[in-house]
Amino acid sequence: GPLSERHLMDVRLGELPAWLATRDFSPQGLLGGVQKAWSSYYNKYINVRKGGPAGISMLLAGYCLLSYGCNYQHIKQHRWRKHH
Repeated sequence: GPLSERHLMDVRLGELPAWLATRDFSPQGLLGGVQKAWSSYYNKYINVRKGGPAGISMLLAGYCLLSYGCNYQHIKQHRWRKHH
């Protein structure tokens, strides 16, 4: 199909700059992309008939990694303090 209708995983490396030029980077376009990604994730991992805890645990693991990354400098400095 046309380059503008392809998903990111279907675009070849040489076509990436042209594909990025077709994207909408306005705030409304970015918000629409985030909503589409969330609904896709929700329908694939959470809203399934025989779904288990996999979708929720992936979301929780992502939150933990993001939280650890934000607090890394504080944790690193705390490690070198002496405790008496």
